[in-house]
Amino acid sequence: MPEATTGRMRIALLTHSVHPRGGVVHTLALAEALQAAGHAVTVFAPATAGQKMFRAVGCEVVLVPVVQTQPGVEAMVASRIAAYVAHFGALLRHRHFDVFHAQDSISGNALADLRDQGRIAGFVRTVHHLDSFDNPRLSAWQHRAFAEAAQVLCVSRVWQDFLRDEHGITAGLVHNGVDLRRYSPVPQPGDARVGVFHGLQPQAKVVLAVGGVEERKNTRRLLAAFAELRARMPDAQRVQLVIAGGASLLDHDRYQREFHADLAASGLRQGAGEDVVLTGPVADADMPALFRLADTVAMPSLREGFGLVVLEALASGTPVVVSRIAPFTEYLADTRVAWADPLDVASIAAALADALHSPAFEVPSVCRHFSWEASAAQHLLQYRSHAVHHHPQLAIG
Repeated sequence: MPEATTGRMRIALLTHSVHPRGGVVHTLALAEALQAAGHAVTVFAPATAGQKMFRAVGCEVVLVPVVQTQPGVEAMVASRIAAYVAHFGALLRHRHFDVFHAQDSISGNALADLRDQGRIAGFVRTVHHLDSFDNPRLSAWQHRAFAEAAQVLCVSRVWQDFLRDEHGITAGLVHNGVDLRRYSPVPQPGDARVGVFHGLQPQAKVVLAVGGVEERKNTRRLLAAFAELRARMPDAQRVQLVIAGGASLLDHDRYQREFHADLAASGLRQGAGEDVVLTGPVADADMPALFRLADTVAMPSLREGFGLVVLEALASGTPVVVSRIAPFTEYLADTRVAWADPLDVASIAAALADALHSPAFEVPSVCRHFSWEASAAQHLLQYRSHAVHHHPQLAIG
């Protein structure tokens, strides 16, 4: 039996960015867990001049140089696919991998090109979630990246079901995880400094949203719900909405303009220490403190792959507001959370009020259930089972 089905595997994990988006966070944590389990893992990520990975990683990381000469999302995607194909075209002359695993459409298309060129036998693709594009080329790239994969994985049942029902693809199920050594309710000496740096008011109740201003994150309705919540609260009680992060490769300009128009019309003040704080990208080292400092973490998303932020918040002892939709309903059914209808501003406002008045709680069992070690074990079973029974070429790269 090939080495990749029985022993130490050489695994190439490909992601689309060096920024702390959910899929990138998943890739790095999975890579470290696979490395800790005894496998040789290399993470590949496209990077423009001067960029670096948003955090240190406990395995080999290769940044693939990208030069984008034309503006726009389509040109960005094309340049990253081309950079990956060129890089691996040279690399595979002297390096061998047992598994090529794409975590996104960009790297999935690059691996499909390399397979078509005969440079690799096949690849694995994880579908975290799928987007809707007006651009037909972006839609075609998204479809090809999972339709032409030798093996497809999903991080939730809702996307498993979607791929089966809409595309006739049977996908394996793997999960996200949370590092309980990193995310904890125990206050740390640097927490207050992080709060001051990011504009949090020491005496205010803090509603934290992670991921920036995006339609998928439902940020406009969250802002409207926050304004409604503010109107209900006593004048003496300060409450802030803090929107952290937001680095993205996709174009959210229109939605962000609409959000800022809503903000201007609301009468809420924006800025450090004000009603609404937009932090922009946040240093990875600051995120555990932000979760602890928040009084609730709001994720009333319209669409998610898994919702990793929810586990990180719960592990930090912070109540969460989540949409009553899958995938949240898949793994939070027995967990005390504040549920909201993501299309109903009043429902989101009521859930925020509920969460802000939630009593202290212990880290729930769901956080212990979803570990990165368990996720790595699920991935290894998927790699090996599929290699033996369906695509033995995956075992030889």
